[in-house]
Amino acid sequence: MTQDQGFSRRQILSAAAAAVSASAWPSHAQSNTKIVFGFTAVNDFASVFVAKEEGYFTKRNLDVEPKFIPLNPSIPAAIQSDSLQMGGPTPSVYLQAVDGGLDHVVVGGGGMTSKSVTGVGFVARAGSGIRTAQDCVGKKIGVPGLGAYLHVTFRAWLKLNGVDPTKVNFIEASFPQHSDLLRSGSLDGVVTGDPFMARILASGTGYVASYYTTFQPDGMPSIVYTARRDWVAKNAGAVKAFQEAIIEAANFIRKPANDAAVRGHIGKYIKLPPEVLASMQLNPPTPVISEKQLHYWVDMMNDQKMLKASPKVPSLIVK
Repeated sequence: MTQDQGFSRRQILSAAAAAVSASAWPSHAQSNTKIVFGFTAVNDFASVFVAKEEGYFTKRNLDVEPKFIPLNPSIPAAIQSDSLQMGGPTPSVYLQAVDGGLDHVVVGGGGMTSKSVTGVGFVARAGSGIRTAQDCVGKKIGVPGLGAYLHVTFRAWLKLNGVDPTKVNFIEASFPQHSDLLRSGSLDGVVTGDPFMARILASGTGYVASYYTTFQPDGMPSIVYTARRDWVAKNAGAVKAFQEAIIEAANFIRKPANDAAVRGHIGKYIKLPPEVLASMQLNPPTPVISEKQLHYWVDMMNDQKMLKASPKVPSLIVK
């Protein structure tokens, strides 16, 4: 675990120098392209899981291997080193990677925000007495990635409620650690999500102090699918095929008749038991990322002084 000192760039510093931008995308398709895709233990990656299991990648000559990554901020460095060819950082992790010098681009998106989704929240340790944003001052709060989605949005929620986020001690801890760290008293609260949140609540280890993400507007991406710009330039056909596959998967996900199949595919990759899968809320898919969606995150991060410069958003999205 690491004390919060702003977003850690240890992953970026360990990666190679940023890739040189290519001047044009080649038009020829690549056949049987191998893509190792990095994901974390959240259902926002459902479009990738569905595209893999329903054969949408295979029929487009893509060999996609989903690979579990415990902490979201590790994904950009793994992409930069070519351990992953694509991955799903949260928008804030991605934008800080770009701000730190990595030449990565957005090829698609995973889940998006919805005010009806309460599968994410701020969970306080049983007996802590934490109920409000003000109660978090001086407390140790666990987040599954410094600078990632839950960390940045929780900081925004604190500010919205008149609390200086720098007065809260943020600790980086992966989702599976949250319950044990609350039980031991190592953390006063965690910013977490299902299925881990459901397990914490069922065990009595903690309680929901706030479903804080409901302050966000609907339709903002919680995960963006990214790759190195030079890799995209060399594999333009494969990238287009990947985009088509996740759009097809998103259409599959949206059909109520496919709900059981979607949950089964998610469970295969994030290892959830049937009873948890059955009750878990699923974030709606957003396979195509717009400039407006990415600007939303740029504005939030600039408000928190997390970027040295505002990026040129249109240049970051592969159409």
